[in-house]
Amino acid sequence: MKILYLRSSMLLMLCFVGIFSAYAQLSSINGLVVDEINHPIAGAVIRVAGTKQASRTGSDGKYALNGIKKGQITLLVSFVGYAPQKNIVNLSQEVTEVNFKLQRTEEVLNEVVVIGYGTQKKQDLTGSITTVTTKDFQKGTITTPEQLIQGKVAGVNIVSNGGQPGSGSMIRIRGGASLNASNDPLIVIDGVPLSGNGINNAPNPLALINPADIASFTVLKDANATAIYGSRASNGVILITTKRGALGKPMIEFNTNNSYSTIAKKVDVLSADEIRAYFDAHPNATYANAPFKNLLGNAHTDWQDEIYENAFSTDNNLTFSGAFKGIPYRLSGGYLDQKGMLITDRFKRTTGGLAIQPKLFDGHLKIDLNLKGTLTKAHFANQGAIANAIQFDPTQAVRTDNDQYGGYFEWIAGEVLNRNAARNPVAMILMQDNNGKTKRSFGNVQLDYSFHFLPELHANLNLGYDVSSGRGNIFVPANAALNFASAGFLNESHSTQNNQVAEFYLNYAKNLESIKSKVDLTAGYGYYDNKTTNYNFKNYSADGTTVQFTPAFPFNIPRNKLLSYYGRLVYTFADKYILSSTMRADASSRFSEKNRWGYFPSVGFTWRLKEENFLRKSDYLSDLKIRLSYGQTGNKDGIGDYNYLAKYYLNAPAGQYQIGDRFYDYYSPSDYDPDLTWESTTNYNAGLDFGFLDGRISGSLDVYNKRTKNLLSSIDIPSGTNFNNILLTNVGNMKVKGAEFSINLDLLQRKELNWTIGFNASYNKREVTNLSLNPDPRFKISAGTITGGTGVNIKYNGIGKTPQSFFVYKQIYDQNGKPLENVYADINHDGVVNTDDQYFYKSPDPAFTLGFSTSFNFRRWTVSTVLRSNIGNYVYDNVSSNFAVQNSIMSSQGFVNNASRDIFNTQFISNQYLSDYYVKNASFLKMDNLTLVFDAGKIIKGQSSNLRISAGCQNVFVITKYKGLDPEVFSGVDFNLYPRPRIYNLGLSVGF
Repeated sequence: MKILYLRSSMLLMLCFVGIFSAYAQLSSINGLVVDEINHPIAGAVIRVAGTKQASRTGSDGKYALNGIKKGQITLLVSFVGYAPQKNIVNLSQEVTEVNFKLQRTEEVLNEVVVIGYGTQKKQDLTGSITTVTTKDFQKGTITTPEQLIQGKVAGVNIVSNGGQPGSGSMIRIRGGASLNASNDPLIVIDGVPLSGNGINNAPNPLALINPADIASFTVLKDANATAIYGSRASNGVILITTKRGALGKPMIEFNTNNSYSTIAKKVDVLSADEIRAYFDAHPNATYANAPFKNLLGNAHTDWQDEIYENAFSTDNNLTFSGAFKGIPYRLSGGYLDQKGMLITDRFKRTTGGLAIQPKLFDGHLKIDLNLKGTLTKAHFANQGAIANAIQFDPTQAVRTDNDQYGGYFEWIAGEVLNRNAARNPVAMILMQDNNGKTKRSFGNVQLDYSFHFLPELHANLNLGYDVSSGRGNIFVPANAALNFASAGFLNESHSTQNNQVAEFYLNYAKNLESIKSKVDLTAGYGYYDNKTTNYNFKNYSADGTTVQFTPAFPFNIPRNKLLSYYGRLVYTFADKYILSSTMRADASSRFSEKNRWGYFPSVGFTWRLKEENFLRKSDYLSDLKIRLSYGQTGNKDGIGDYNYLAKYYLNAPAGQYQIGDRFYDYYSPSDYDPDLTWESTTNYNAGLDFGFLDGRISGSLDVYNKRTKNLLSSIDIPSGTNFNNILLTNVGNMKVKGAEFSINLDLLQRKELNWTIGFNASYNKREVTNLSLNPDPRFKISAGTITGGTGVNIKYNGIGKTPQSFFVYKQIYDQNGKPLENVYADINHDGVVNTDDQYFYKSPDPAFTLGFSTSFNFRRWTVSTVLRSNIGNYVYDNVSSNFAVQNSIMSSQGFVNNASRDIFNTQFISNQYLSDYYVKNASFLKMDNLTLVFDAGKIIKGQSSNLRISAGCQNVFVITKYKGLDPEVFSGVDFNLYPRPRIYNLGLSVGF
């Protein structure tokens, strides 16, 4: 027994000795990676050569490698835009410190840029392409992706639709290329093109994408860059790349951003006392044989204060990333809870994402799997209350002692509700319950195989999907004035989308050193299927049993498909001359067989002057190249799925025919054009890229000219030739010209002091050149109405004019500068002022857009800001034209309205809707955000951890001559705009 015990003890002792010996043979390495000015580099990868051991630097530039065998090893470090380094290290101690200082490559020209169906070095680009990465994103409360690059890219104008939670934006690249079809750019996320369709019960389809998951935006602007996307590229392309994992130790990162939103500005309307004073000044005004002032109340109500409130929001994101057995991964989750300024408005979003990139067959097969999922829940406040809060009588109280209409004050005509009066804005919100829920998932798997026998040849397969479902319901109680005549309202909605993509291409890239040439050839195929299912439900009164409306069909399934073949050839000679050519052929189900195929070619040329002998040795010039391009792109979006087909529609229930005792539905033919075809845009672009002082100064200059033909336009047709007297067909032409300039400056590069500045400017001019089958310089088409006047069109498309220009009378003023009511200029000098004297005057399009950003860093502190400016954009003040007249304040229908303060400027009695007085210069300068960041660095001793704290303000100030709520109105007509809030942010980022 003793012998057995002794043997066991000796064996156990030997095991401990072996274990300690093994540990004694292992070592750890830590250190710091900085750039040439000793600024920490976050995200650099450090590898042990010949092994799978790797690490990645945190935001403080520090890294750690553990469990490395002692002896001589080679460390490799790399980071995009910097020259890689290696260091041979002899490990003899338990802990060894190894630091790296990386040097920039030539103006970061070797940086790889994402392009359509592949990547390309920045130095080799022939098209007009701009990339924005995380370090340059807008800061603060960002709920939708496009807000990240607002003001950051020359030629890209992003205008938010207002302050609603999750609200989207209008995105225009070089002004757009259409009149009646879509002007939205194509958005591609990780190789999955988005359909561009809205998602039911979501404030905005892009709001279902978490901005925290995005790594970069690449904006393709000219035809040489976009033509590879063919029929969807006339309005530019935005490629979004989401974040990936990286080799190295696992990392956990938590980010939280909490914000407090306040009203930056309200519409300037009269107070209760000013309304009373106005009525005192008009003592003879009567209604029903009594003084009008008898209708006034005793309250002092600011209706805008009643419907708006300060709001708190929180956005939280948790990320796990790293590599498992050599497979990079990233797992993310996010939760957003955003309250709106309009009471009861709220948007909640839960997101999840997974990205893994395994490699098989000795790295010949690369797999890129990306999956994203989103759940949202929203309560939509009634935005009709915004205009009513401007209009409603401030002398009335919010509530009354009467329980009728929910206890809210409403205007009465005799014993019944006054149908012509505005509804109580508070009641409009609190007595309507509008809820929506959505689910969305999109993603793809991309397989890239490099052939063993020919590694220059790659086969790439991309299979992607984008599916969503949206449900919602609206309830208005029977006693609400909003739907009093129908005893309330109860409605349900539901729709789904199922979009699928399959793409396959071959890519061959070969460096032919013997002839100083490089060849990069791509040829591919694409299939895209977009299907929507809309379910139709009955509308009920509030009791849920009384039917108000019965749909003709339980559902409908609009669907369109696209089949594509595409190719690209890039030839480079002597690293100086680069020729690129693309071709895409698209077949769309939206057109008849004879017009189904469209062909979209492009060609581009780049001359890298910096590589010429007379410039190569320049000490100051780091980059100089000229780009020239030509191409054609198409537009099929914004066109109905079945507009080319002869079809019938079922009548509304109210239009049934009675035969005997029964009522019968009937079908009516709809107008159609079997010859509908693509809108086609021809684009010419010339560009200059430059860089000085090793890239400390860099920028570009582009000029472009676009001509679009076969524009969709509504034209008058002879009666009997179709099933309507107006037909949407391809007859229009438009031209767009412009210029873009951008520059980036590293003003200061010191060990503890850095200052960078970015500036961009663009000029854009659109002009309609034809609108009819028989060219007529006087022909025009309505492009927008206003609120108030029935059938009053304020915007038109006209020959030789900017699209959506205002069409108005020229106002005459008195000697004191006051507009004279109903007095306009006789433009054509025929002695009569009539509609022939209306003229085109200004447009909502800005002539110039400017963007400015700067970041100043001192030690651990960084302050940054972004400013934007539009110059030459005009807005029609529909708030004043509708409400700021005496006949609106003292309505002949027996109620009192409020007015904007413009009533004191005009003193109009009746509405002058078509006066150019209301077309206002809305040029502006905005500070989008001001942010202060403190980098606390390592927070746990001995661990690779970091802490960053940020504080900031968004919508800091606006400088403008426009006296309305906000000068930035995309439509050009200011009415019922949801105010953009001023937001105060406090953020925290922790990484381990």
